[in-house]
Amino acid sequence: MRIAVYCASSTKIHPDFFEAARQLGQEMGRRGIGLINGAGNMGLMAATSDACLAEGGEVTGVIPTFMVEQGWHHKGLSRLIETRDMHERKQTIANMNDGCIALPGGCGTLEELMEVITWKQLGLYLKPIVILNTRGYYDPLLQQLQRGIDEHFMGERHALIWRVAETPAEAIDLVLSTPLWDPNVRKFAAI
Repeated sequence: MRIAVYCASSTKIHPDFFEAARQLGQEMGRRGIGLINGAGNMGLMAATSDACLAEGGEVTGVIPTFMVEQGWHHKGLSRLIETRDMHERKQTIANMNDGCIALPGGCGTLEELMEVITWKQLGLYLKPIVILNTRGYYDPLLQQLQRGIDEHFMGERHALIWRVAETPAEAIDLVLSTPLWDPNVRKFAAI
């Protein structure tokens, strides 16, 4: 079992975000669940990786070569995979995981989350997607997604694409308990 974790590399964020990232990494390490992330050496990426590794867990980082050349990669991971570009990075992470958890983050995290939600809507990704809503960070996005449903840009069934957790342990439990998305989704992807 491997879970991808999308999250920020920022270091100037509230300590609660770091604590949730550490708890998630610890819990994954304790449960023997492999962590896959973007291999960053700071922010929530590093906090999650370090906590998982400290519990004896396995962390695979996937990062484009240009970021390695900048020295942005974590040098203590179990495995480091270099990709040609960001697109290959995201596809590699999606192919390797059994589900994903989105922690709070900036544009990159939001883009990764929205892309995997879109892939699931189109039947390109069938695995669980969990949003860890620490400090209510994702409340505006969740309201926007609901508005998309209310305004018929998405169907009611599309609200089942993602699950929302309030704690790191709940996020893992949701990944483990959420069934795969219907592979016939393309038949009802259109509104």
